[in-house]
Amino acid sequence: MGGEGVKKNVLLIGTGLIGGSISLAIKKVHDVNIIGFDVNESQLEIGKRMKILDASSIQLKECAEDAHLIIFSCPVEESIKYIHILSEYQLREDVMITDVGSTKGEIMRHSKILTDKGYCFIGGHPMAGSHKTGIESAKVHLFENAYYILSPNEHTTKDQIDELKNWLKGTGSHFVVIDEKTHDNITGVVSHFPHLIAASLVKQVQQYSKTEPLATSLAAGGFRDITRIASSSPKMWTDIVIQNKDTLLSLISSWIEDMKEMYHLVEQQEHEEIYNYFKESKDFRDNMPAKANGAIPSYFDLYIDVMDRVGELSNITTILSIHQVSITNLRIIESREGLPGVLRVSLQTEKDRDKAKNFLNVNGYETYIVN
Repeated sequence: MGGEGVKKNVLLIGTGLIGGSISLAIKKVHDVNIIGFDVNESQLEIGKRMKILDASSIQLKECAEDAHLIIFSCPVEESIKYIHILSEYQLREDVMITDVGSTKGEIMRHSKILTDKGYCFIGGHPMAGSHKTGIESAKVHLFENAYYILSPNEHTTKDQIDELKNWLKGTGSHFVVIDEKTHDNITGVVSHFPHLIAASLVKQVQQYSKTEPLATSLAAGGFRDITRIASSSPKMWTDIVIQNKDTLLSLISSWIEDMKEMYHLVEQQEHEEIYNYFKESKDFRDNMPAKANGAIPSYFDLYIDVMDRVGELSNITTILSIHQVSITNLRIIESREGLPGVLRVSLQTEKDRDKAKNFLNVNGYETYIVN
C-alpha cells in the first residue's frame, strides 16, 4: 500500500500475541512502518528485537496523528479508554481504525466519538488464538483460514471495508461482515457461554472433591479435555462476560430451563426423550465442519500409542524436532506398566499435525486423531 516510495505508518496499541501476529501478517504483504505502543516496555523491546515492530513510542499523540492505520490490540476496556484519548487528537482524515476485541457492542458504541469526527472505525475480531501469550509467541500464520469478523457502522462504505480487508489480507483469514449485535449474540452462544459452562463444570468437581478426593484423579482424563477452555485467562474472560452481559444472561436463563426439563426427564426415567436428547446433540455435532476454525480456537491434537520403555518420549520428540514440527504441549493420558500408554501431542496447525502423524507412522508408531 502507498506509493512513491513513502511507507505508510501502522500504530499498534497493545503488543501481545494477537497484535504481534497481525503485525507480521501486515508486514508479509505491505511495506510499512509498524510502531508499537504498550505500557509494558519489555514487550516493545522484544517486538523490535524480533523485527515484528519497526519502532516503538511512549508518545501516543505523535504516532497516532501520523498513522494511516491504528489497531487497538488490547483488552476491550483498554481500547475504549484509548478511543476517548484519540478523540482529542488531530488524526489523519484518511486514517483507518480497528480493534481485535472479542465483544463488539460496547466498543462500537464508544467508537461513535471517533466516527462523529469523520474518522473511519470498523470493529474487528480475528477468531484465532493460542494458549501462549506475549509478542514473542506471535505467528504470521496464526489467523490463516480462521474467521475474521468485521463490524462496520451505518456510515461505513464498501470501499472502507475493502480497504481494511486489503490491510489485513496477509492474515489469510475468511472475512465475515456482520453488525455488532449479531456478532455478540453468535459469539455468546458458541464461545462465551461454553466458557462459562466449562468453568461451572470444573467448579462442581472442585466442590465434590472436598468430600471425595478421588474425584480429582478420575477427572484427569476425558473430563480435563472437555473442560480445557476453562484454563483460559480469568482476567480476559471476566472482561468478556461483563461486556456481553445481556446475551449471556439470556443464554443462562435458557440453559436453566433446559436443565429443568432434563431434570424432569431423568426423574421420570423418560428413556425415549433422554435418548432423543443425546441423539439430536450427537447428530448436530457430527455434522459440524470438522476442519473449519470457529469461535473457539481449534486444538490440533495427535494421539500416539507408546510403550512403557525408557527413552520413548525422547525418541518421539527427537523425530518431530528433526523434521521441524513445533510441539505446543505434551501429555501422557494413560500409562500402565508393560502396556501401551497414550501420549497426546498438541500442535499449532493442522498441517503440523499431519506432518507429525506421517513421520511418526514411518517410524513405527501407531497414531490417531479424535474429532
